[in-house]
Amino acid sequence: MIIIDSIQIGKVFTEGDPEARDADTRLWTSAFRKSMVANSVTVTVSGIIGDEVADTKNHGGPDKAVLCYAAVHYLKWKSEHPDLDFAAGGFGENLTLGGVTESDVCIGDRYRSAECLFEISQPRQPCWKIARRWQTKTLTKEVAQTGRTGWYLRVICGGELMAGSTLELDSRPNPQWTIARANDVLYGREKNRIAVQELANLPELSREWKTAIVGQQASDANPIEKPE
Repeated sequence: MIIIDSIQIGKVFTEGDPEARDADTRLWTSAFRKSMVANSVTVTVSGIIGDEVADTKNHGGPDKAVLCYAAVHYLKWKSEHPDLDFAAGGFGENLTLGGVTESDVCIGDRYRSAECLFEISQPRQPCWKIARRWQTKTLTKEVAQTGRTGWYLRVICGGELMAGSTLELDSRPNPQWTIARANDVLYGREKNRIAVQELANLPELSREWKTAIVGQQASDANPIEKPE
């Protein structure tokens, strides 16, 4: 059973040193920092009302309306980086979920919670903002290499959503395409051209990820730290 452990939203902010050349301290504008919501939130096809997006070119939109992250990952991050104060929302996610990881959910899965219906559209492709948020240069690469990326949801039907609610599986059209496997294809851990083509042809996969997969296949470039 998947439980919504917590819900987070964020406002656009600017911080850092405008004169700094170091990537960890340079000036940046983002809504990466999220705060936990105590009450219910309203979800629309554009995302959670009150959750802002700074970079609308690479973030937000119907295919990336809601970002999810597995709560269990925080235990591993804390053990690997005991100096960092990781907590729910620490990877910029809207929904911190219990009872699930990237190996348990698939592209195209639809989940219900009360009046809301969500569809998994793509894994999260980690970008430099993760490293910038935690001022740890290796963190973006670690997210990609470990597969602890999180994933995005489309909102098929909006409504009210509360922490503590469950997400119930409504349909699973692509049981062979877990988020974990999709990550393996993009990052070259599964080198199979037939699998790449199959993934790229999934109708539920976001357009952005289709483009990324085709580009990765053509150039064999490293997608880590490209915009999400």
